[in-house]
Amino acid sequence: MAEKLPQSFKQPTPVGKEELGQIEVAPEVIEVIAGIAVTEVEGVAATRGNFASGVVERFGKKVHSKGVKTNISEDGKIIVDVYCTVKYGATIPKVAKEIQTNIRQTIFNMTAIETAEVNVHITGIQFDQEDVK
Repeated sequence: MAEKLPQSFKQPTPVGKEELGQIEVAPEVIEVIAGIAVTEVEGVAATRGNFASGVVERFGKKVHSKGVKTNISEDGKIIVDVYCTVKYGATIPKVAKEIQTNIRQTIFNMTAIETAEVNVHITGIQFDQEDVK
């Protein structure tokens, strides 16, 4: 099995500022930013996590990067994949477009790094749960 090499995203120097050195942002930071941006969208019920994130949440710790994967494109931009569940009754294309827009804007506002792609994967629909007596 190939060993995964550590990667980081190079942050550009802000316009009008003197470059004092290199700024790198860890992929985990981008995933947390994107995860928080997803939860802000109306119509998103949850993001898909793995077994480990489920166990961590059982102990009371919030996992913001759950359901978000990041990669670097050939030109150095970010590719974000989001796996989420939408609420029943929400318009899926509208919710997916809002997720894309919110992630792209939030990442750019916080890091000044451009995203090449924001891919939204709808993994399910959450129905309202009524109390059955």
